[in-house]
Amino acid sequence: MKCGIDEAGRGPVIGPMVVAAVWVDEKDEWKLHEAKIKDSKKLIRQRREKLAEYIKEHFPYEYIVVDPDDIDNLRQTMTMNQLEAYIFAKLANKKRADIYYIDAASTNEEEFEKIIRSLIEHDCSIVCEHGADDKYAVVSAASIIAKVERDKRIKKIAEELERKLGLPLGSGYPSDERTINFIKEWLRKFNELPPYIRKSWKTVKNIQNELKQSSLDKFSK
Repeated sequence: MKCGIDEAGRGPVIGPMVVAAVWVDEKDEWKLHEAKIKDSKKLIRQRREKLAEYIKEHFPYEYIVVDPDDIDNLRQTMTMNQLEAYIFAKLANKKRADIYYIDAASTNEEEFEKIIRSLIEHDCSIVCEHGADDKYAVVSAASIIAKVERDKRIKKIAEELERKLGLPLGSGYPSDERTINFIKEWLRKFNELPPYIRKSWKTVKNIQNELKQSSLDKFSK
């Protein structure tokens, strides 16, 4: 039995991270190739959603949703890499596999594998590589489940928050100007951070400091 594990939403400042695992018996592996399963980032949304349904119909799968508050709390005692390794291992322990193919969150693949191995409760082989979601179909399958499940939640979050502020939320990533503008305008209007935000992110602290300095500058004039 093989298992692929991957995440979606590690980097965004808004919304959860979703980690998914897909288990594939060797005799059923051809189904992944027949469906042309590939890394979720290389698929358009409609194709991802269709493949997610196919994967769920044909293979055992599990996923864990890590909400922003949980991320903030766990970040007080561990790094993001350690947090991710902890969730990966939690999924691996749900159903035994002979070998786990894991998309390494860290460029230090050996260290990431070492953390996961220390947390898995049974003997197994582990292939932990950066870019595994593009190399192994079983990891691509996990990446599709993770991405689709996260997108569902981001859509609901966007609908809720955009209705209150009247501005586009954007992708939720720190590199998205729409997301940064949304957080700033929410703070200006409500004088508090929006729900579903990762308060421990440096991006959030930078925005808060920028607005605070702007207010001080106006006051001093």
